[in-house]
Amino acid sequence: MVFSSITFLSIFLPAVFLLHRILPGIKLKNALLIVASLVFYAYGEPVYVCLMIASSLMNYVMGLMVSRPALKRAGVAIAVVLNLGLLGVFKYAGFLAELVNSTGLVRLPVPQIALPIGISFFTFQALSYVIDVYRGGVQAQKNYAKVLLYISFFPQLIAGPIVKYHDIEKEIDDRHATAEDAARGMRRFVAGLSKKVLLSNVMALTADTLFAADMGSINILTAWIAAVSYLFQIYFDFSGYSDMALGMGEMFGFHFRENFQYPYAAGSIREFWRRWHMSLSGWFREYLYFPLGGNRKGRARTVLNKFIVFFCTGLWHGANVTFVVWGLYHGFFLMLEEYLPRQRSGEKGTDLSKKNSVRDAALRAAGHVYALLVVTVGFVIFRADTMGQGLYFIREMFTGFHFEPAAMSLAVRQLTPLYLTVLAVCAVASAPVRRCMEKCRGYEPFAWVASLAGLVLCILSLSGSTYNPFIYFRF
Repeated sequence: MVFSSITFLSIFLPAVFLLHRILPGIKLKNALLIVASLVFYAYGEPVYVCLMIASSLMNYVMGLMVSRPALKRAGVAIAVVLNLGLLGVFKYAGFLAELVNSTGLVRLPVPQIALPIGISFFTFQALSYVIDVYRGGVQAQKNYAKVLLYISFFPQLIAGPIVKYHDIEKEIDDRHATAEDAARGMRRFVAGLSKKVLLSNVMALTADTLFAADMGSINILTAWIAAVSYLFQIYFDFSGYSDMALGMGEMFGFHFRENFQYPYAAGSIREFWRRWHMSLSGWFREYLYFPLGGNRKGRARTVLNKFIVFFCTGLWHGANVTFVVWGLYHGFFLMLEEYLPRQRSGEKGTDLSKKNSVRDAALRAAGHVYALLVVTVGFVIFRADTMGQGLYFIREMFTGFHFEPAAMSLAVRQLTPLYLTVLAVCAVASAPVRRCMEKCRGYEPFAWVASLAGLVLCILSLSGSTYNPFIYFRF
């Protein structure tokens, strides 16, 4: 557990921000951010903050080792083994022991190791630094404090986005956050907080209720309410955290790359992954897919490479069969799209072009429906505690035409005025409507008023609720 939301909003973040503005010189500012980041992580992980420091020190040493031509290959190999070994011990040891035990051939003790918050994020971030030094993309950093700041920086430490060292290397040494930058960052932070508190949390109540319900009370209606609720919960939870991280980064003079780009507006699964968790998909593309050969070795090898990437993507999310199946499920649809013909537009200025335009519009609409359906079903697997539960919900989504009083009563209880209102807001907010709004006169004053109102509502909601962590904290 990290700081409570109220403590973070009312004490920690304002204090660190004001001190950062007041302190002279980049060295003092960086020292402040390192101390603040370690305090932030140690508040809930007093033991595992030592693990994070050790990880950053190890990768700092590996970066120096890799920068020497004679030790290049050995250094990067050791870094990969140690970083993946760290994940293996803390994240997958129990899962692997249970998997071996399920064969009945041997009986291994199942280690009960608490998962350090955000270990997948800071491990991938550290590993990318060493690989980039190996490739010559960045120079090995001789100042350990700068590597520690890069890995431990609290806005994106525990749930991303995964930041590459070359993206912020210059800003560690020289950055300037103007009053306008800070204000814009604050507004982005509040927008992300509102996504989490006002939208995702409401969807979470319904999703958690239905996924915990007795199987006999699940029919086509309750199954779809659960699926749609989780679809919006995970998007506004994770994109909300990313907005908060980008906003806080801008407040301190750092500019991170976008992590979401309206993924539910995608017209294919390929496009979905260009819009969803872009820092993770980009990491796997750069450090796994391309080294495997990418799409340069024929279509069959391309499909195999994508399956490997999405197997690893699923496994990265957690030590559970449901995550692996979810990854392979997306890999299957990417393979399908690899073999399906792609739509082509007609020539302009002809009658055929008009017909093709209508056809293309219909194909795009069908593509959006297809992608959203595939993603929704996939997230049912992702959310389920077991594959059995996930498959049961999916079956009921398409064949559960039974309407017992218990099932109907459960469904009706979820459809409160608050839920239906938030559901409508989620549907609109997940579409790229902001781009149109930004062109309207008076958008800026409206955005500031909305941000202030959102902050007040978030504080009121958080002050009366229990601790509700972000979904991706456990990854």
